[in-house]
Amino acid sequence: MSSNTLATNEVIHDLLGFKHRKIIQRTDRFHFSLDTVLLADFVRFTGRQKKVLDLGTGNGPIPLFLSAKSTAHITGIELQEDMVALAQKNVILNQLEKHITIIHLDINAVPTHFPSSQFDIVTCNPPFFKVPKQAHLNENQALSLSRHELAIDLEGIMVAAKHALKQNGALYMVHRAARLQDILVACETARFRLKRGRFVYPKTGSDAMVVLLEFRFDARSEAKFEPPLIVHHEDGTYTEEVQAIFTNREAL
Repeated sequence: MSSNTLATNEVIHDLLGFKHRKIIQRTDRFHFSLDTVLLADFVRFTGRQKKVLDLGTGNGPIPLFLSAKSTAHITGIELQEDMVALAQKNVILNQLEKHITIIHLDINAVPTHFPSSQFDIVTCNPPFFKVPKQAHLNENQALSLSRHELAIDLEGIMVAAKHALKQNGALYMVHRAARLQDILVACETARFRLKRGRFVYPKTGSDAMVVLLEFRFDARSEAKFEPPLIVHHEDGTYTEEVQAIFTNREAL
């Protein structure tokens, strides 16, 4: 099936904020969210980075976003075969075959699949939730894998990132703010140090829902927390900063 032919359970949208990017999504699978957009925006490129690895790429939104910010080659890995096929379809749809590679691979297999120290940047929007002892998970296994640590946990992500990154490479992650302590413990164990962080709040006066994080392996510098990012005004409309993230991002 060509990239222009949609299955009955597929829909095509403009990639948020990009005039010349489109993304195909499945109605029965996890769709990329605001967290994905904010993570892609949080990633910093200096022009020296040549290779990026996106862990758990899904249908490929982060590689699509990052491809508009940098000429670095982006590799996305994904466990679910149907999502791999969809991500590859999205790469073809946007004519980015020379820029993005999608691989069917478990994150846990990164140390055996890739030579060490190959990537300048690793990105990850991981499953947010631990698996409770008496779990009542979504009957749709694909959705459960996207939301719960069934196939990968924080420690596994750190092992993969540590193997993949070059010296002074950066790991970027978005996660629930409530799990910051778990994240920092996992990072400390893997000898990652927090370099940048930013809390994201639904609106002024609310608790932070997610946090954007940049880590460096064996870094010595102190962590810097940027001003909070507020998503909504009191009337529910997006703040000016979030609207700016949504629009004209190809100018970056």
